[in-house]
Amino acid sequence: QVQLVESAGGLVQPGGSLGLSCAASGSAFSIYAMGWFRQAPGKERESVATITWIGGITNYAGSVQGRFTISRDIAKNTVYLQMNSLKPDDTAVYYCNLQTLLQGAYWGQGTQVTVSS
Repeated sequence: QVQLVESAGGLVQPGGSLGLSCAASGSAFSIYAMGWFRQAPGKERESVATITWIGGITNYAGSVQGRFTISRDIAKNTVYLQMNSLKPDDTAVYYCNLQTLLQGAYWGQGTQVTVSS
């Protein structure tokens, strides 16, 4: 079993920055990749950014490219999302996702990010 603990989101003004973290814990799991998804009211959940555990290969949604940065700390089983130049359209519940090699996928509980003046 894998547990994902996300840091708190928050309220940020347009143009501001916010960082999220997600720590994975549990027993006997191997991480293939971790990432962040988000879901705004009335919309489907979408991928924001992902990173492979081996090699650190990143992938970003076009809407966040150049503004968001995903990174990982292998020793801490933690993934980070640094969000800069935030826009109102970035308002959503952000979910951490972990893809294992053999045990399937896991989700965090979600954290609200609101971009508003």
